[in-house]
Amino acid sequence: MTSPDTARHFADDIQDSPTAWMRLGVALVLATIGGVGLWSPVVVLPVIEAEFGVDRGGASIPYTLSMVGFAAGGILMGRFADRAGISAPLTLGAVMIGVGYVLASMAQDYWAFVAAQAIVVGLLGSSATFGPLVADVSLWFRRRRGIAIAIAASGNYLAGAVWPPILEWAMGEYGWRAAHFWTGIACTGLMLPLAFLLRRRAVIEEGPPVPVRNGARSEMPISRPALQALLCLAGVACCVAMSMPQVHIVAYCGDLGYGAARGAEMLSLMLGLGIVSRIGSGMIADRIGGVGTLILGSALQCVALFLFLPFDGLVPLYVISALFGLSQGGIVPSYALIVREYFPAKEAGARVSLVITMTVLGMALGGWLTGEIHDLTGSYAIAFLHGIAWNVLNLGIALWLLFGGRPRQPRAAVA
Repeated sequence: MTSPDTARHFADDIQDSPTAWMRLGVALVLATIGGVGLWSPVVVLPVIEAEFGVDRGGASIPYTLSMVGFAAGGILMGRFADRAGISAPLTLGAVMIGVGYVLASMAQDYWAFVAAQAIVVGLLGSSATFGPLVADVSLWFRRRRGIAIAIAASGNYLAGAVWPPILEWAMGEYGWRAAHFWTGIACTGLMLPLAFLLRRRAVIEEGPPVPVRNGARSEMPISRPALQALLCLAGVACCVAMSMPQVHIVAYCGDLGYGAARGAEMLSLMLGLGIVSRIGSGMIADRIGGVGTLILGSALQCVALFLFLPFDGLVPLYVISALFGLSQGGIVPSYALIVREYFPAKEAGARVSLVITMTVLGMALGGWLTGEIHDLTGSYAIAFLHGIAWNVLNLGIALWLLFGGRPRQPRAAVA
């Protein structure tokens, strides 16, 4: 049986070690491959609209339900990883992604396609490659935890930069069914050996808290369940706002007459620069902490959303898409860092996965609401304002965490 001292030495040996960095690289590749489940419904949205004869809101449902499945699966896979290690849920996810895309390629009606995408790919497949992976990475780093979490969380953005142009090309050359079939086969074949490389589990005894420079403390004037709920609300709010450009930029460009291919390019640019933003925010987070990084990202995202309102020319949309990508990349990883600042490491898998799951639900909710608002109003103008309102809510919560959330100083004793 391992003694506490031995466990502490083992923790010191593995944290921030070459082994930890190797695992981080493997995690990034897995997140990039598995992240296809987040972005293929965005690229295929106009095709599904025509294929199954549904309106824009209906065509948004596969994305929305995929994200709901992804969110629920993130919680389940996070608990699975806490018990069995990260390799087990990743192996299951790799198989399910392959099965899901093959089934989607054979779907003969709308709801069969939705079920394959949402349940098999989202719930049982891609969900293992985001929240649970980020939580696992956080256990292998201490001094460089901020940048490590940011890099791991960049996988879904890297997926967004890589997969849309690939899928757009494949659908144009071979049709959407063939593109889905071979995407599933390729993902399973690539992910299974990578999941095997992460079979070793971290055995870490939590040391002293990492110093935080943004005013956050390990104790709050509210209970832990209340703090968890507040972080979950913040996660929903930021990602309802974030989903507006990310989910609908392809369809938006089609409405403006620029074509879906231009929209896919903008999405790729947005998410590619989101990777730059995410890594840069990780470096910043190691200096100012998770709450400060959340405030910075939320404020910049709000400014970028405002810019979509007065400008809809082709060149301005490319520029604003780039600015949006640079502004919001660090928001989601900041939640994982905040959880590690306020909660014990032994609860990391469940708590990080829960908060990140709420960000996914925010993306799902925002993607669907944006489609419905478009159908009701005939344009995306009100949808942008709707996203901005949610962004303001997120920023308000972050500011409370920084200022109102500090523990109150005890009054001086009366002589």
